[in-house]
Amino acid sequence: MRRALILTLAAVALSACGEPAETAATPAEKVAATAPVSDAVAQSPAVLTAVDLRRVCRAGLAAIHGQQLADIELTGLEGQVVNAQWRAPVDGGIMKAQCRAGDGLVVWKPLDLPDPEAVRWMDQAGDPVVRYVIRGEEIEITQTLPDGTTQQAMMPVRAEEEVS
Repeated sequence: MRRALILTLAAVALSACGEPAETAATPAEKVAATAPVSDAVAQSPAVLTAVDLRRVCRAGLAAIHGQQLADIELTGLEGQVVNAQWRAPVDGGIMKAQCRAGDGLVVWKPLDLPDPEAVRWMDQAGDPVVRYVIRGEEIEITQTLPDGTTQQAMMPVRAEEEVS
């Protein structure tokens, strides 16, 4: 009887180990699982070089905001955070954002918004998840929106263009 009780408790404990806490989930955890790695799929390093960080952020911000690559001006690099700006399509003003990327994800933060609560990293549940894959001279950007739909873009960003 004692042995059966111990086995039952062990089975219950082990089955609970794999359940993620719903409140601690990030958008990446809620939206997509990691695809199996194969030789046919390009991989992106967890930590990017400064040049690749600029390439990925330029491509990511262009795709996220519907801009041409040439319209995204990178204005600085602070550690692993890229500062960028571009012309606002509606009023011609300047839009500014910060971007960080690594481990296949692009995360950005709008700057200079009238509502200070809107100036935050877009990495919460309900925010789109933006993934990247470096494929030679091109960066593949895939956005997964909260409703599960995806948008994909291939951006030709040569490394030579990003050397400061």
